[in-house]
Amino acid sequence: MQFDPPLQPAKLIKRYKRFLADVVLPNNEEITIHCPNTGAMTGCAIPGSNVWMTKSDNAKRKYAYTWELAQLPSSEWVCVNTHRANNLIENALRTSTPQGMPAIASIQREVKYGEKSRCDLVLEHVNDKRTFVEIKSVTLLTDNGCGFFPDAVSARASRQLQEFMPLIANEDTEVAVIYAILHSGIKRVEPAVHIDPYYAEQIATAKAHGLKVYQAFFHINQQGIEFLKWAS
Repeated sequence: MQFDPPLQPAKLIKRYKRFLADVVLPNNEEITIHCPNTGAMTGCAIPGSNVWMTKSDNAKRKYAYTWELAQLPSSEWVCVNTHRANNLIENALRTSTPQGMPAIASIQREVKYGEKSRCDLVLEHVNDKRTFVEIKSVTLLTDNGCGFFPDAVSARASRQLQEFMPLIANEDTEVAVIYAILHSGIKRVEPAVHIDPYYAEQIATAKAHGLKVYQAFFHINQQGIEFLKWAS
């Protein structure tokens, strides 16, 4: 995925109220931009770091700019726009599949399951089986290259795993969580038991019953975001 038109640079002053950030433009003008990320963004919103933004031509928008990438003082890149993850994973699946996953015949989006949930993708395989896929963005990095999900307590993520259990028990379906690793410093991902122990417990239970977990790595810079590889 290439950014077109090109992203515009700024310096981060602060992120606040979850969806807002103040930045300073190259001409020293200070503006407020939209931050499309509901998470804690720990380590990804460092004051003074480089921000890369898209600009909307919609005159009705209160904030014309949207924060897309953070370029950290460590030289690592982070895609802070979590709305990008689903497209990135879908495009990756259209060109390659994780080891052990059957070839894909077609992909559906936003398919309802359980009482209140929708999965991000349903993969129709050439062997007539289906895989229900939930995609999670991962940007929380520790010093040893380990990424963690979630970066804040997520009742929604735990509920999704619970509602996946009947699908996991169905021999005609597979269920998968795909972690979209959107921080260039992350080398592997683990459940954040120190942040959300209930989620860690739920995903361990689901894996024991057959849930598949995959990790997708990407190359990130101001030109674009490109898929690199799958890992389990």
